[in-house]
Amino acid sequence: MFEIRRLRTQLFWAIVAASVACAAAGLRWPAWRWPLVVLLPLTALGIWDLTQRRHSLLRNYPLIGHLRFLIEGTGAELRQYIVESNTEGRPFNRDQRSLVYQRAKNVIDKKPFGTELDVYDQHYAWLAHSMAPRPVVENPTEAFRLRVGGPQCRLPYDASIYNISAMSFGALSAAAIRALNAGARKGRFAHNTGEGGLSRHHAEPGGDLIWQIGTGYFGCRRQDGCFDPDLFAEQARGENVRMIEIKISQGAKPGHGGILPGCKVTPEIAAARRLPPWQTVVSPPYHREFDTPVGLLEFVARLRELSGGKPTGFKLCVGRPEEFLGVCKAIVETGILPDFVTVDGTEGGTGAAPIEFSNHVGMPLKDGVIFVHNALVGIGVRDKVRVIASGKLISAFDIACALALGADLCNSARGFMFALGCIQAQTCHTNECPVGVATQDRRLQRALDVADKSERVYHFHRNTVHALAEVVAAIGLEHPNELRPEHVYQRVSPTQVHHYGELYQHLRPGELLAGGVAGEIGRCWQHASATSFHPMREMVPGS
Repeated sequence: MFEIRRLRTQLFWAIVAASVACAAAGLRWPAWRWPLVVLLPLTALGIWDLTQRRHSLLRNYPLIGHLRFLIEGTGAELRQYIVESNTEGRPFNRDQRSLVYQRAKNVIDKKPFGTELDVYDQHYAWLAHSMAPRPVVENPTEAFRLRVGGPQCRLPYDASIYNISAMSFGALSAAAIRALNAGARKGRFAHNTGEGGLSRHHAEPGGDLIWQIGTGYFGCRRQDGCFDPDLFAEQARGENVRMIEIKISQGAKPGHGGILPGCKVTPEIAAARRLPPWQTVVSPPYHREFDTPVGLLEFVARLRELSGGKPTGFKLCVGRPEEFLGVCKAIVETGILPDFVTVDGTEGGTGAAPIEFSNHVGMPLKDGVIFVHNALVGIGVRDKVRVIASGKLISAFDIACALALGADLCNSARGFMFALGCIQAQTCHTNECPVGVATQDRRLQRALDVADKSERVYHFHRNTVHALAEVVAAIGLEHPNELRPEHVYQRVSPTQVHHYGELYQHLRPGELLAGGVAGEIGRCWQHASATSFHPMREMVPGS
C-alpha cells in the first residue's frame, strides 16, 4: 500500500537532483533550462521548509506538506499524514484545536459573526453572565493560584489554576517534554511527568514538576518491579519536584495495564524508568503496594514523608462509587488525608487504548468531579483536600464548568499537545508522529523546535487563563473559586433548561457521617468499606 511517509524528503531531493541535472545540461543544450523555471522555485521552497522552525510538519515533509489542503479528504491514510500545519481561517470539529493554535501563537483568538452551535440542542450549555460584571483581574496567572497541601503537608505548593496533565517521556518525544517543561517554567505552572518516570528532559529546563507514580513504579522500582523507597526519596526531594501523584487509573483506559515493547525501551528511556534497556516491560492494572482503601492512604502518607513533606495525592477515573467512598471511610477511620485528588474523566486522551475502554469504561469528568466533591464534603474534609479536574479541558468555558462543579484546579494534556503542534494524525502508537511530538524517531523529532514550541506552550497557558479571567469577570466574580453550580445552565430538552445546581445532588458538610443521605451516593455509602475495594463481592457467599 502507498504510504506517504516514505516520501518524507525523497520528493525534495529528487527535485534538487533534477535541478542540478537540468542546470548542467542547460550549459550545453539551452532547451534544458526551461524546467528550471519550475524546479528552482520548488527547490527554494523545500529549503525554506527544512530550515524554518515554526511548522514541524513542513520540516519533516518538505514540499508535500503544502499539499495538505488539496488531499485532506482523499483517504484515511493520507489524512493522517497530510493535514494542516496551521489552521487560521479553517473549520474544525477543529474549533478547539484552532483555538489552541491561535492562543499558542499569541494571535487574535476572536472571530466575527455569532455562535455556530445549535443553541437548542439538548446538550447545549452556557454560563450565566451578570448585569453587573466586574473588572478583569490583572495578571490572573498569579492571582488565580491556589495552595495545595493540607494540615499533614510540610511543603505546600502554590499551584496555577491550569497545569499540564500527565504525559510520559516515551509516549512523548524528548523534544516535546523539554518544550512543555520550558514553557511551564516561564509561565510558572506545573508539568505532570506521567507514569514514565523522571528524565533529564523533565529536569533540565527547570519547570515545576508533579511526579506521577504509576503501577510500574517507573523511576523508583526494584528489579522485581516493586516500589523502592530509597530510589523514590532520592528523586522526590529534588528541587523541581513540587507534588507527588499516585496514579490509580486514567480516564482513557481505566483499569487497563500497559505493555512497553522492548524495541521502544531505548537506553535513554530505560534510564528514566530505571529499567534494563531493550526488554519488554508490563505495567499491571493494579498496585502491588496496597490493595485496600486504608492501604492507599498509608501509601500516600509514606510517600509524603519520603518526599520530605511535599503535597501527595492520587489520581483516578471514578468507576464503582462505593470504592471511592471506601477511601473516604478510611480517611475518617485513620485520619490520613491526601493533599489532593485528581479526577480524570473517561473522555481523557491517551496514545493507545482499546476502543471499548475509551468509549465505555469509566465515569465522565463532570459526573466524576461532582461525585468526588460531594464525597469529601459529606465527610467534612473538603476544605483540607484539593480536587483537580483532568480530561479534555481546553477552553476557559471547559475550565469554568469543572470549577463550578467543585474542582479547585484543572489539568490538560490535549490542549498543551495542540500547543506543541499536534495535528491529531493519530499515529501516536506507531512511533511515526509526523510533527515529532509522540515519537522516539530522532529524524522526526528534529522537526520540533524546543525554543519555539516552549513559547507556544507558555502563550497558550497565559492566554487561556486570561480568557478564564474575562469569563469570571463577566459572571460578576473576582476569582474562579467563587464559581458555583448555579452559574452554568444546560438545556435538557427543547423546552427545559436547568442549572447544574438542579441537575446534580449537592451534600452538606458532614452529611454522609450523619447518615440518611438519599440517592445513589447514600446507598453506596452504606456498602463502602475502609478495608476492601470489593465490599459487595465479599458479601456474596462463596465469591
